[in-house]
Amino acid sequence: MIAERIESREYKRQHVMQDGRTVTLERRDGILEITAQYGGVYGMGEKFDFLNQKGQTVVNEVVEKFCSQGSYSYCVTPFFMTDAGFGIYVDTKERTVFSFQEKIRCEIPEEAAVYVFFGSLREMLGDYVDLSGRPKLPPEWAFGVWISANRWNCEQDVEEQLACLKKYRFPASVLVLEAWSDEATFYIWNGASCEAKPGRARYEDYDFSKSAFWSDPRGMIDRLHEAGIRLVLWQIPVWKPQEGTDSPQLALDREYAVRNRLCVMNQDGTPYEIPEGNWFAGSVIPDFTKEETRAFWFEKRQYLTEMGVDGFKTDGGEFIYREEILFADGNTGRQGKNQYCQDYLDAYTEFLEEGQVLFSRAGYAGAHRTPIHWAGDHQSTNEEFKSVLTAGLSAAMSGMSFWSFDIGGFAGALPDPDLYLRSTQMACFSPVMQWHSEPEGGQFKELMPGITGNNERSPWNMAKVYGQPGLIDEIRYWHELRMELLPYLYATARQAVTDNMPMMRPLIYSFQEDGNCLGVEDAYMLGDKLLVAPLMEPGQRTRELYFPAGNWYGFFTGKKYGGGSWQQSHEEEKFPVYVKEGSVILRDCCGRSRGYVYGEQGKDTICYGQRTCEVVWEQGKMEMEEAGGMFGEIEWIFVI
Repeated sequence: MIAERIESREYKRQHVMQDGRTVTLERRDGILEITAQYGGVYGMGEKFDFLNQKGQTVVNEVVEKFCSQGSYSYCVTPFFMTDAGFGIYVDTKERTVFSFQEKIRCEIPEEAAVYVFFGSLREMLGDYVDLSGRPKLPPEWAFGVWISANRWNCEQDVEEQLACLKKYRFPASVLVLEAWSDEATFYIWNGASCEAKPGRARYEDYDFSKSAFWSDPRGMIDRLHEAGIRLVLWQIPVWKPQEGTDSPQLALDREYAVRNRLCVMNQDGTPYEIPEGNWFAGSVIPDFTKEETRAFWFEKRQYLTEMGVDGFKTDGGEFIYREEILFADGNTGRQGKNQYCQDYLDAYTEFLEEGQVLFSRAGYAGAHRTPIHWAGDHQSTNEEFKSVLTAGLSAAMSGMSFWSFDIGGFAGALPDPDLYLRSTQMACFSPVMQWHSEPEGGQFKELMPGITGNNERSPWNMAKVYGQPGLIDEIRYWHELRMELLPYLYATARQAVTDNMPMMRPLIYSFQEDGNCLGVEDAYMLGDKLLVAPLMEPGQRTRELYFPAGNWYGFFTGKKYGGGSWQQSHEEEKFPVYVKEGSVILRDCCGRSRGYVYGEQGKDTICYGQRTCEVVWEQGKMEMEEAGGMFGEIEWIFVI
């Protein structure tokens, strides 16, 4: 429940909670101080250091940080909630600082409105999401397997991946191309010949007859679709400096943008350029707060979706480094430091149609409206793997339902087979499953010397590099299982949108009344029914985990575990995943639908596509609200 909206610059009030505890809020001189008893504090965006931020000081400022993020984040929001039943959202685009000590101290703009929430974690998160807008539901295919490597830059690379998928019998739903464009305009296919022209770009404008990269992009997309694979293209919001490029079209676009003030401007009327020492230095950046900018930007990219491109991967956006700049909506760099990346995502979200996807890195308050997010750049180390899990759970507690990470990491030396397997297993039971790789030879050799050769994180390249052909079969199993889980995953995604609930849920979110869940930051619920406990240590095949109240069944073995206790998992379970008693898990298996029923008796609602059915069972007998049709054809398997 949103208890109140505080606009006054000076304010003091004590609230009495249902359990008799008090919460005192006092605001004066840009400081909001909260006096209350609490054990856990959650939210603040995608945080890589801690899920529970108690004891920490959090700076809400979007930062582009390559690997080892620590306390930095691509995606922040000035929202938090506590296990004590109160939460705060500060409605501002400016930098804020929250210190979660014995008292909570928030440094906020004096003019910012403050929303106060009361209720359970589930209720408060739902109210926050409602406040800034619900997310769009991605299409079902987005919950399959994503494959990507920065080195893929030509049609031959795509055809090779299609051949590898077929040779090694791997399923895939999405292929992401990053190095597809001319690296100048970022909307023209690399190698295409064309005359520079104003106005809308069209596929017919480009001649591919002499291209060494793409001979027939539209035909390639058709072949991908025939194979059941969707195509997503990388994007970056810049007009690059003309020095070092030989692109008449870029020169024309940049000149038009500057002349018509479609870019972010300095206060003296000159275009703002990304300062030296930063990614894409010297570039001017589009001002997405201006309608004319959005129209100009997307008239260049409309032809891509018309030819069959299924979505975009929006990288970057963390490009505001100075306060003395101006946006068309009147904001300055003080607001744009955080808001720019969100304006960028909102513009693409508005541009894309139903059935297409957006895959994004950075964001601010309201980022949950612009799915899907991925956790940015990480090295292939176990410490980074641990931080990624924290990021996913904190993102979920900030309203971001659809989230992903790069299996085994993105940068540096290839992950060892052990890390690759454990991260593949976790990805299989995450909202979105993807492997991705940095460019050939490494992206930043000066930071990570010694990286040479093919850096691709594909299962077949991993098996080749390490001389472990058996790795192919091991990793294929998890890819196939992912596709089997699509009915459950998509039903969970629908619930996330309908009920304002993240797909990936820390135990404290789902079992707030259980005090043992407060300290669990390395396990989560995937939807209502699956308890996932990733293997986070090198060589780990079993682990201790906490089972909340009730009975639980091993996903792979059917072994029964009593709840309300800490127990050791068993290696024969392949990976620690457990099903809540009274659940039905639908799976697509070899072209057949199977319903796995857990527990001697129970009642559950299952979903398949847009259809739902209530299932009641006891002692092997089953009744369904909807008989016949698809549900009548399900093969039922009882796990008791």
